[in-house]
Amino acid sequence: MIDHASEMAAFVRVVDSKGFSAAAPGLGLTPSAVSKLVTRLEIRLGVRLLQRTTRALHLTAEGEAFYGAARRIIGEIETLESQITGQTGTPQGPLRVTTSLAFATHQLAPVLGEFLVRYPLVQLDLLPTDRVVDMVDEGIDVAVRIGRLADTSFMARKIGEDKRLICAAPAYLARHGTPRQPQYLAQHICIVSRDQPYLNRWQFKIDGQITEIAVSGRIAVGEGELQLQLALQGIGIVRLTRLTLAQAVRDGALVPLLGEFSADEPVPIHAVYPHRRHLARKVPAFVNFLIEKFSPPPWEI
Repeated sequence: MIDHASEMAAFVRVVDSKGFSAAAPGLGLTPSAVSKLVTRLEIRLGVRLLQRTTRALHLTAEGEAFYGAARRIIGEIETLESQITGQTGTPQGPLRVTTSLAFATHQLAPVLGEFLVRYPLVQLDLLPTDRVVDMVDEGIDVAVRIGRLADTSFMARKIGEDKRLICAAPAYLARHGTPRQPQYLAQHICIVSRDQPYLNRWQFKIDGQITEIAVSGRIAVGEGELQLQLALQGIGIVRLTRLTLAQAVRDGALVPLLGEFSADEPVPIHAVYPHRRHLARKVPAFVNFLIEKFSPPPWEI
């Protein structure tokens, strides 16, 4: 009898691990045995799923489609096995998590070691990205989403909220002075967003009215992390989320500006996961860990 599940599990693990050798230990097989399973799967399906080179593996179009479905099926098998074998009390197995680059870098990475020590049978696969990830197609177990939730087909638990803050390095303020009123930003260098022009219109509450001020500067970049690094060098004034800026402010590397004029409304941060009757224990374990670490939010200044 053909072991479809083993072939599928081997394929998913190879893609997640980005190689046969990296996938082998988790499957308890040799790299050549893993390769044979994937090859057998391709022969049975009659399509090539992976393009192999001496340096890397790449999914074909058929492989992309098959991976999304296979990842979901493997997740369901793991959940079912946990239920049947009575191991639901022990979080275990691969856990695929996605969140923004800023949240992953400044908040999640510093606490992940504690999670892995607490749950030694969980293998964490972290996908930090600012693009919108399709949780179903990409086999995501938990997503940390910042902002209003549009998709109600998933479970969501609030882990905190955040808002934007305007800052500059002491070196910049020493050279250019400190803006005391929002309208004085026109005389300053602001680090602006290249890809999202709406982020370059900063809102303030002036005399009880919400006023929008368009800012500009000599440099525009696409990622918030790059904006932060440029601000730390004293290149200009930046407006980013508190979860990105909090540590730099506490360290004195950045100075908050114009806080009394802030008109930013807090945005919620949720842990989002599939709406299933029976969830593998690893999912609620991770969500509860997030709530434990980020409620109340450690980025409050």
